[in-house]
Amino acid sequence: MDPTPTDAATSVVAVMTMLPDEVSARAVTRAVLEARVAACVNRMPPCESEYWWQGRIESAREWPLIIKTTRERYGELERVIRAAHPYDVPEIVALPVVAGLPAYLEWVGTEARGDADGA
Repeated sequence: MDPTPTDAATSVVAVMTMLPDEVSARAVTRAVLEARVAACVNRMPPCESEYWWQGRIESAREWPLIIKTTRERYGELERVIRAAHPYDVPEIVALPVVAGLPAYLEWVGTEARGDADGA
């Protein structure tokens, strides 16, 4: 792999969030895609999370989402997630993409802009 990032790679981010149940995971997925602020969402199987919350260690079963978008659309994506998310303080973190298949990265950029199919 060439470690030198391309322009397309540096504009793409993978955004993670966790949901408390399958229904809310599906709802956030749909909200993000219908708003055209991301190219795709991977809804992962549930996992066990442990974390500090309000001075105590908590544990919960959560459904992770991995959302592909661009740096330019991150702010709007965050607003859509927050509006649809049931948690008071949802995990919303953007991870930089440093390399990837150029055609895929271009597709993410196009879809996140809403340019595909005349949208």
